[in-house]
Amino acid sequence: MSASATPDWAVAEIIRAGQRMDARGWVPATAGNISVRIGRREHEQPRIAITASGHHKGFLTEGAVMQVDIAGNPLTHGKPSAETLLHCQIYSTFPEAGAVLHGHSVPGTVLSMRTEAPAISFAGYELLKAFEGQTTHETSLDLPLFDNDQDMPRLAGVIAPLLPACTLGYLIRGHGVYVWGPTMDTALARLEGLEFLLACELERRRLPR
Repeated sequence: MSASATPDWAVAEIIRAGQRMDARGWVPATAGNISVRIGRREHEQPRIAITASGHHKGFLTEGAVMQVDIAGNPLTHGKPSAETLLHCQIYSTFPEAGAVLHGHSVPGTVLSMRTEAPAISFAGYELLKAFEGQTTHETSLDLPLFDNDQDMPRLAGVIAPLLPACTLGYLIRGHGVYVWGPTMDTALARLEGLEFLLACELERRRLPR
């Protein structure tokens, strides 16, 4: 393993995101993971700063952040989460992605397990404008659903064909959502927007028609 120290800004952004996600109830216990891309300079080896396995996201410290390469191989001490490969897949697919967030909220978990369709559709919500390329609420966007799988390479293979079209991110059944953005602030805003949409959809399905 060989890598320069994780930049202070990357550690700070991951800690801040963990505190925000914990405060909103999106990362219970040690669930979820958070990453940022580092090493963006030309001819510099792509690297990712990511939360190591087994840490509560509301109480992260510098020691809970490690580095991996774009293939998910550890570059510093720490045990990568099994889901690190899904972060790497997003960074490889979207060169502009600077941060990836994975959370486990109640609305996302419940809806994913109660929905047999391959996606959850959202239409008419003002919050749809929080996502890239959307300029009006008069649109409909799909959140793809993928069956949970402990075999990460196999799951990544299932996700790969649909990933370029995942405008909202995606949701793993009984597990949680993945969102990303060019910056941590953008990724957090998109996660908050998506969680709002999921909560609204859950409430709508509870109401009598």
